[in-house]
Amino acid sequence: MEGGVSGVDEDWFVQEADQAGHLTRLAERAQATFWGVLGCEVVQANASKATICLDASDRHMNLLGIVHGGVLMSLLDNAMGLVVMLAAPEERSVTANLNTQFLSSSKGGVIICEAELVHRTARTLTLQAQIRDDSGKLLGLGSGAYRII
Repeated sequence: MEGGVSGVDEDWFVQEADQAGHLTRLAERAQATFWGVLGCEVVQANASKATICLDASDRHMNLLGIVHGGVLMSLLDNAMGLVVMLAAPEERSVTANLNTQFLSSSKGGVIICEAELVHRTARTLTLQAQIRDDSGKLLGLGSGAYRII
């Protein structure tokens, strides 16, 4: 065994380190954007899946005392968009379509959004995502199409 772990491709380690560095740079830049204002945090992310969360407090509520639907939609878009940025790091992309199904409400606390890449063409990436509260209750589902510009 020369300079690595037995049976593991050394290029894999380099690629993972590059991805981690790119993710760190994205997270730092995002703090000054809507992502930071909303309070999103990355739990895990790569070029095919991402999990993000936020701790929903009074500022995330609507007048009914439940988490605003726009917050949930923003979580869906942010999680799916993060996968797109990691799947196409040298490209710029925009949300072309975002579909949301609200299934249940939340009165706050930690909300988790998991997104997954389901299809890719040369110019479009299609993803799906789900939002759950910290007890695992399904709050919403989403799908989105992201266009490379």
